[in-house]
Amino acid sequence: MDAYDKGSGARQGQDGSAGPDGGADSPETGGAAEPTEPAGSAAAAEGAAGASGAAGATAEEAAGPGPAQEDPVQPPAPRTGVAALSPRYQVGAVVALAVVAVAVCAHIGLVFLHVAPSNTLTKQHGSVVDEWVFPEFEQNWKLFAPNPLQQNVSVQVRAEVSTAGGEIRTTGWYDLSAEDGRAIDGNPLPSHTQQNELRRAWDFFVASHDSDDRPVGVRGTLSETYLRRIALLRLDRDGAAGPGGVVERVQYRSRTTNVEPPPWSGEKVSDRPTVRELPWWSVSPETRGAKAGQAERDGGAA
Repeated sequence: MDAYDKGSGARQGQDGSAGPDGGADSPETGGAAEPTEPAGSAAAAEGAAGASGAAGATAEEAAGPGPAQEDPVQPPAPRTGVAALSPRYQVGAVVALAVVAVAVCAHIGLVFLHVAPSNTLTKQHGSVVDEWVFPEFEQNWKLFAPNPLQQNVSVQVRAEVSTAGGEIRTTGWYDLSAEDGRAIDGNPLPSHTQQNELRRAWDFFVASHDSDDRPVGVRGTLSETYLRRIALLRLDRDGAAGPGGVVERVQYRSRTTNVEPPPWSGEKVSDRPTVRELPWWSVSPETRGAKAGQAERDGGAA
């Protein structure tokens, strides 16, 4: 028998035929052929691995589930605001908020009744509303009125002065409105006093006096005292009394002139001013108070 004859144990190529030299095909020329595992040994290995896995699973099932992993305990979030207070202070805060809410609602209601048209509540409780609103919370709606103010009102004052020689003289008229106008004109930030003190004081007087310049109620008397004090302060600032002089009485007057309407309106108004002259008011008590207050201010400044 020839040694190179094909035998039953000879390795076959991919197509089942031997190579040209009768040997088995190899991946590389002249390379030795890799031995193959018998099919029986591979099946035995797989069976052993399956048996080992089954045994491991049976052992885990017998052991039971392991202990569950617990989440870490989170610290409680810190309390803020009212919740951070003790119960006693929480009750106090709630009571304070309730009182403030009631006060705000009452204030809004009284102001609403003040600006609202006349009704049953204002007729029955008008005095209570006025006592609360005046003078701090007074509302002025002239800007939004159907007929806004179309007049220029100039307020003037003069004084009777007791001179150092014992004589009585009367000063000329000081135009207080013109003084405020000069202080405001060209000033980008005029003071509230320059803009409103004299104007509101005069409106206060007119609204609380009748056509004969008699005060109506306590507010009328208060408005006179307020105007006296303004006159004393303005006259003292202008040096009306002179050296050693004392202001004994003051007198106010107003000069009202209609604002000329635009040419296209066709409206005709009178261009003659209306003068309202008030009686003389004694200011001796107010003078002493003003001098005392000025002395205190001078002493504090020193």
